[in-house]
Amino acid sequence: MTVAAYLLGSISFAVVMSKMFGIADPRTYGSKNPGATNVLRSGNKGAAIMTLLGDGAKGWLAVFLADHFAAQLGVGDTAVALVAIAVFLGHLWPVFFRFIGGKGVATALGVLLGINPWLGLATLATWLVIAYAFRYSSLAALVAALFAPFYYGLLFGVDAILLAVIVMSVLLAYRHSQNIANLLAGKESKIGSKKK
Repeated sequence: MTVAAYLLGSISFAVVMSKMFGIADPRTYGSKNPGATNVLRSGNKGAAIMTLLGDGAKGWLAVFLADHFAAQLGVGDTAVALVAIAVFLGHLWPVFFRFIGGKGVATALGVLLGINPWLGLATLATWLVIAYAFRYSSLAALVAALFAPFYYGLLFGVDAILLAVIVMSVLLAYRHSQNIANLLAGKESKIGSKKK
């Protein structure tokens, strides 16, 4: 289950959708990040939406299937936690794309929705509020990642899945290290800004 989740996570929808829509590879412009926000910089909203949905869906599907079959396979929350981390790692370092992946925001949201819809919705609401107020996708992602473990802890307490959520949050912050530097320097691109 964990290996399958990693392979599923390794499908980069930003690259796939860019090819399908006939636009430039997102790894060649803007932030060079294969994610929905950077695809949006191409000006193709359809490709960006499909990237967002695809990256989120793979995170949700992996966790949903793991949770659905956990009892049948005789495994528990630890297996679901490992699957959650694996699909996220697949997105960050995809085996199919030379281990150059995205920053994991949409996939993390999909994972959280797969764990529990209320957890995912609370985290998404946090992202939306910060994104609307400041127009920085990276800042919204960082704040949402900070709050996600607290939301889980409030809803379900301390367990293996909480540890997985914490690991994802830390990795997401790590993947946004350049964005953090850009934010502090006032150089971060805002949502919807076109590629140069």
